[in-house]
Amino acid sequence: MNQVSNDARKALPSLPARRRSLYWRIHFWAALIASPFALLATLTGILYIFTPNIEAVLYDKLDHVVPASSMRSLDESITAAKIAAPVGWILHSVVPAYAANDTHKVTFAPPPSASKKMEHEEHNHGPAKAATDNKPARPSFGLPVQALVVYVNPYNAQVVGSLANQDRFNVWAKKLHSRLLQNDSWRWMIELAASWLMVMLLTGIVLWWSSGTQTALPQKGVQGRNAWKQWHAFIGVALGVMSSVILTTGLTWSKYSGDQIRALRDNMGQASAPVPNHLKSIVPDGAVPLAWQAAWIATRRKAPDVAIQLTAPRGQQGTWRATSADRSQPEKRFDLLLDAYSGQQLYYAGWDQQTAFGKATAIGIPFHRGEFGWWNQALLLVFGLGMLFSLVSGWVMFFKRRRIGSSMLPCLLPGAWGSLSLMEWITALLLCMLMPLLAMSVALVLVLESILFFTSSKCAFACEA
Repeated sequence: MNQVSNDARKALPSLPARRRSLYWRIHFWAALIASPFALLATLTGILYIFTPNIEAVLYDKLDHVVPASSMRSLDESITAAKIAAPVGWILHSVVPAYAANDTHKVTFAPPPSASKKMEHEEHNHGPAKAATDNKPARPSFGLPVQALVVYVNPYNAQVVGSLANQDRFNVWAKKLHSRLLQNDSWRWMIELAASWLMVMLLTGIVLWWSSGTQTALPQKGVQGRNAWKQWHAFIGVALGVMSSVILTTGLTWSKYSGDQIRALRDNMGQASAPVPNHLKSIVPDGAVPLAWQAAWIATRRKAPDVAIQLTAPRGQQGTWRATSADRSQPEKRFDLLLDAYSGQQLYYAGWDQQTAFGKATAIGIPFHRGEFGWWNQALLLVFGLGMLFSLVSGWVMFFKRRRIGSSMLPCLLPGAWGSLSLMEWITALLLCMLMPLLAMSVALVLVLESILFFTSSKCAFACEA
């Protein structure tokens, strides 16, 4: 009996060969599942890269004015914006002009009843036509998607135009990229693609490393499938670091993986400290809150030199709240609370107060969106084109292999599933824990593999890569 076991063990292919065949199989499944969604994500992502350039053309007359000698009081501009806004709409926040040719951007939210109606329409029928923050009485930082922005010339306090925030091209392009202009229930597609693309990246790097050609550039004179294979591996590995950054940052704001990542962040003590909500302004007898201009001046004294979003106090003991409105300068990110009457600083948290995770996401997410300027856009364009080549070349190699009569799936050598080390199994488990959609689809793949195992004939001890 022992002799039979020893003979069977000797008949198995080598451990590296079995492991490599398993990686090829997983790499193929990853490409099969991710390719359709990844193709859409890549094409829409390339469009999103050029959002700043497109918006500069579309909204130049809204975003910019011809500078004059001096600006009027911010209060005058806000008064003009209130007159131009729909009746009953609530002032949400203001982004005062930062550059000399910028307009003031005054954001309004509709009454709560209209907000709930539009939220319902957004959930059930996709994008709504006009809307607001869910709770306009307690404004959040950042620009709400459901809001109206009134643009005011800071030099003469005249309204130059208004636009629903959801009608901005960048909002449309973001929805196209993240959920194909559908509601949130479609976000799973891009998340599934990103999850399997991460697997495809990791297995591709392992296959490239185990091939023994780590330093070899694509060779001249190679033709056919081998040429496609060389360039596929070279470009995939060359873009490996950037691919990991793009996929990781994309997963951080996804639905299911994002929840897992945020839970891990919180358990590691890496959550950014929330802005305290217990701080209140001291109300002097007979005093009134600072006007917008005075609050703006007080804010500029305390804040970094960056575009700022300013929100007025809510209630007698409310506070002026300010934060950075420019994601392209993450090192100037801050949160500031000022006393509504004296303008004294009640709270401040800047870049130094951010956790390592907070700093990483503050840099990684704007990079993912191409918000750091032309060099960022150029890198993302190269990445997008490289991703397209990887997807297309992978399928070219597949059909070339099929043309010569090879099986549809890469051959899985006997004993392949037992070839992985404990560390590899732990890594796979951790990836599934962090990416729930990956875990669910892996379960389906394992069911299919089990069916194939019991219905297909045994594979020979030779496997084409």
